[in-house]
Amino acid sequence: MTVKQAFQEIVNHRNEPSLNWAVNYAEAGLYMEDGSEEQRVQCLYTVGNISRWRGPLAKEVRETLKKGGKYVYGKK
Repeated sequence: MTVKQAFQEIVNHRNEPSLNWAVNYAEAGLYMEDGSEEQRVQCLYTVGNISRWRGPLAKEVRETLKKGGKYVYGKK
């Protein structure tokens, strides 16, 4: 799953009460350049707002966004 696919899954499940603010962050993330610093920070904001979302899809989305939020010095 890519970061944008993870953002899209959050938007697709917008009616789940556990997602609240994450939907707005995910919608904005869909328009950010892949691998950009802006997208990396958006991953961090979003993953911080889906901690109560449960299920296999939620786990996969969370793992994808955590990877997307990491920064390795000199590499994105």
